[in-house]
Amino acid sequence: MTDTPAALREAHHADVSGGWLRPAVFGAMDGLVTNIALIAGVGGGGVSPRSIVLTGTAGLVAGAISMGLGEYTSVRSANEQVAAEVAKERRELERHPEAEARELAEAWVARGLPRDLAMQVAEAVRHNPEEALRMHVREELGVDPDEQPSPWAAAISSFLFFSVGALVPLLPYLFGATNLWLALAVGGVGLFAAGAIVARFTNRPWWTGGLRQLLLGAAAAAATYLVGALIGIQGGLG
Repeated sequence: MTDTPAALREAHHADVSGGWLRPAVFGAMDGLVTNIALIAGVGGGGVSPRSIVLTGTAGLVAGAISMGLGEYTSVRSANEQVAAEVAKERRELERHPEAEARELAEAWVARGLPRDLAMQVAEAVRHNPEEALRMHVREELGVDPDEQPSPWAAAISSFLFFSVGALVPLLPYLFGATNLWLALAVGGVGLFAAGAIVARFTNRPWWTGGLRQLLLGAAAAAATYLVGALIGIQGGLG
């Protein structure tokens, strides 16, 4: 095998454009934390295992639909805003091409490019309208107009991964167990595993990512358990 440039030997970069990975991670984490906390809250209130399953299932369905719709609306709105700004920039390039070329050159000069070279490149780009548009949008908006995330990919991944995350703490009950602490323990394992997996994408130690997510989920579960227990006590006294 022959040596290749370092840039060619590097592994492909991870998806950081907000396509499917971000909503998938957010959905799974939210599903886990939401249903663990929900189950802890109603379990702390002293309801029956059947009621816990009903509550957890309702939380799974409602949360997954909400997450999917929210991601679709959010990503589509962001894409529409980018499209509107791109259209505005296109009009500016058509009306004032010389001024826009100078503006692009000044942006490059600010980054350290020699002024003469910056002006030459900006002038050359000006004669290719589509490339000029992409360059201006990248410099002024910080986005690539040709690489916008799909709202459907975001919605579907968020829906599916929320459902998977929310299902984890329900599994002991669905397999016949009736112990609240077993369900919370299984949810805790899910939280740690999810945090460890996410850490792999960010090149951080897997155990710190898992422990951080476990502690955050435990705090949420403790708060809702306390609220459920207090309401259950007050209801019993009433």
